[in-house]
Amino acid sequence: MRHLIDPLDFSVEEIDSLLALAGDIAADRTRYAGLCRGKKLATLFYEPSTRTRLSFEAAMLNLGGSVLGFSSADSSSAAKGESIADTIRVISCYADICAMRHPKEGAPLRAARYAGIPVINAGDGGHQHPTQTLTDLMTIRRRKGRLGNLTIGLCGDLKFGRTVHSLIKSLARYEGIRFLLISPEELRVPDYVINEILRPKGIPFEEVTSLEESMPQLDILYMTRVQKERFFNEEDYIRLKDTYILTPAKMSLGKPDMAVLHPLPRVNEITLEVDDDPRAAYFEQAQNGVYVRMALILTLLGLAPQQKEV
Repeated sequence: MRHLIDPLDFSVEEIDSLLALAGDIAADRTRYAGLCRGKKLATLFYEPSTRTRLSFEAAMLNLGGSVLGFSSADSSSAAKGESIADTIRVISCYADICAMRHPKEGAPLRAARYAGIPVINAGDGGHQHPTQTLTDLMTIRRRKGRLGNLTIGLCGDLKFGRTVHSLIKSLARYEGIRFLLISPEELRVPDYVINEILRPKGIPFEEVTSLEESMPQLDILYMTRVQKERFFNEEDYIRLKDTYILTPAKMSLGKPDMAVLHPLPRVNEITLEVDDDPRAAYFEQAQNGVYVRMALILTLLGLAPQQKEV
C-alpha cells in the first residue's frame, strides 16, 4: 500500500507515467468511466476548500466510484476531540482511499501511519500540496512539451504558499530548471527551500522584487495570492495583499509562448482582462486537476489499465 504525502514520494519516472495516464484520461475519459465501481473515496477536509475537494469528488465519480466525508473540522468528530489516528482507523473501515486536508503540517503523514487505506495529502498547512503539484506539472508539460530547460517565475506569497514549496521540490529534479523567486521581503521563500533543495542541487535562482523586470525571462509565470488565513495580524495582510497584480500591460512584457499558472482561488492578483490572453492557463490547470486525481486514484488502488500504444 502506498500513500502520496510528499511530492517526492513518486520518482521522476513514476510521475512521468502518472502524467501520461492523466493525459490519456483527458483524451478518452469514457475508457476509464467504470474502473472504480464499488470503491469509495473519503474526503477528510479539516479546512475550507472548493477546487481541491470538488476535483477529488469529480475524479472519483468520473471513475464510477462514490464519495463520503466532511468539508470542515466542525462537522467531524474532531470537534469532540477525536485524534487523527482514531479518525483514520475508523475511516479505513468505511472507504478504500482517503484524501486529507489539514491546517497542521504533518497531519496527513501521521494519518498514513495508522491508515489501512492509501492516504493522499490534499494540503497540510503551509507545507505541501502534492496533488496540486502534479496538476501544475501536467499543465506545464501540456503547454511547453517538457518539464526541463525552463525558467520559472514564482510570484507572490512564497513564504506560506504550500503549492510553491511543492512545485520547487518537484521541478528541482528536472534538468535545466531556473527559478526567479518574486516576492516582497516579508514573503520570501523559507530558508529550508533554499538550503535543502536549491543550493545542494546547484539549481540557479534569484530572489527579486520586480515582476515587470522578470517578465521577459519567463517561460512559466506561477502567480499566487497572499493568503489572509496564514497571517497573524490583519495589518500585515492589508499592507502586502496588493503587492503584485498581473495586468495586460505587464503581460505585454512576457514571451509570446509564456504560460501563466495560478493554483486558485485568486483574489485580485490577476485582473479579469488577463483571462482573455491565450497564455492564461489557470482554468485549464483546474481541469487538469481532475484528470491528475483520476490517474492518482487509479494508481494508488492498483486499477490503472495498460495505456494505448502511441
